[in-house]
Amino acid sequence: QLLIPRRNGTVWSGSRHGSLPHNLCVPGHNHCSAQTQFLRKGCDASVLIQSTPNNKAEKDHPDNVSLAGDGFDVVIKAKKAIDAIPSCRNKVSCADILALATRDVIVAAKGPSYKVELGRRDGLVSTAASVNGNLPGPNDNVDKLNKLFAKNKLTQDDMIALSAAHTLGFAHCSKVANRIYNFNRTHPVDPTINKAYVKELQAACPKKVDPRIAINMDPVTPRTFDNIYFKNLQQGKGLFTSDQVLFTDRRSRPTVDAWAKSSPAFNAAFVKAMTKLGRVGVKVGRNGNIRRDCGAFN
Repeated sequence: QLLIPRRNGTVWSGSRHGSLPHNLCVPGHNHCSAQTQFLRKGCDASVLIQSTPNNKAEKDHPDNVSLAGDGFDVVIKAKKAIDAIPSCRNKVSCADILALATRDVIVAAKGPSYKVELGRRDGLVSTAASVNGNLPGPNDNVDKLNKLFAKNKLTQDDMIALSAAHTLGFAHCSKVANRIYNFNRTHPVDPTINKAYVKELQAACPKKVDPRIAINMDPVTPRTFDNIYFKNLQQGKGLFTSDQVLFTDRRSRPTVDAWAKSSPAFNAAFVKAMTKLGRVGVKVGRNGNIRRDCGAFN
């Protein structure tokens, strides 16, 4: 049982100290900071830890380059605001605040609200090396995605629902360059991409583009959490291969079609998947602690 007596209103107001960037929560290759951790070893706020001369931390792994620095700052400020209340000091973990902030981003973007189970402790380890092989890649197929999610007892429907968080946030051009310039020997451009969308991507990401240039992951409603993600897939407008395969693979296409048709059905599936995700690898007792500073170990 994760739920514990907690002043949830205080946590909520703390997490709203400042605006929450939408790319704080983008599962997939440019990951929701919460999902990044859940899939790797549970939500333990290890992604908030700053690197030191003796340790390259998780947040500095190349796969985490798109995580929002100002989003981390919001979580750190929320922690300080909560701990400034004597009755709350050292009672709310950074991991719980991060999970709540993720929910708040989704709600702020007109997505579904859901109850966040609380009681996590913060992790005691954060290394860049631990990220390798534990996150969805932009070129993954359905088999690889299912295998990765199944390691954490998440189903194919969970995987598809969580992938739809790509309805928010951005990605760097380098992550899509192979699809629009150098797909394979017979097709320079991935033939599953909508032709008009290819032109948009090539205009936004010309060859030899500055690697810091970023593009929206949802070309239609990039700041709204909605089921347009699935409608985009039906039209060949999935940004990554790992997005588009959800429609091209016959095993996952029926779910894409169903959720493109029904926003309530998608929202319900997303809430269910996020709740399950929030239970993965939770740290309790001596397996973790409550950090005084979210960016450093106690």
